[in-house]
Amino acid sequence: MGFWVLNVLAAADTHKGKAVPSAPVQQIMTSAEPGPLTTHVLNTGDGVPAAKMAVSLHRLDSTLMIWNMLSIGTTNEDGRCSGLVSREAFSAGMYKLRFETGSYWEKMGQNSFYPYVEVVFTITETEQRFHLPLLMSRFSYTTYRGS
Repeated sequence: MGFWVLNVLAAADTHKGKAVPSAPVQQIMTSAEPGPLTTHVLNTGDGVPAAKMAVSLHRLDSTLMIWNMLSIGTTNEDGRCSGLVSREAFSAGMYKLRFETGSYWEKMGQNSFYPYVEVVFTITETEQRFHLPLLMSRFSYTTYRGS
């Protein structure tokens, strides 16, 4: 079983503070196959998965030096978000995952020092699987490459 994709226009891409045109973005609706890149967000302050957090995946255009949004998704009840990129669309390059931590904490009735977290990483071997967990509290976060 594959996943359903809804195309939306990315208006958030910027270059030197100005909006730039970009290609349609994939919004992940459901996914049976995890794809080559997955993430998992844990609220370590409360000891629970960070459910319903918005996550976006971007790839750096190395010629123009701008980030292009590839897809957006939301963590499930277990704090996991998969299906952000298909194996076919996964190419070598620099990527970033953006986690909307401020909105998450607001929904929990709390404030946070970090309005968002961006994790930038380089992919050279696209045949591998990559898992990038985010462990966070209202005042700290850490990440690592998992398996």
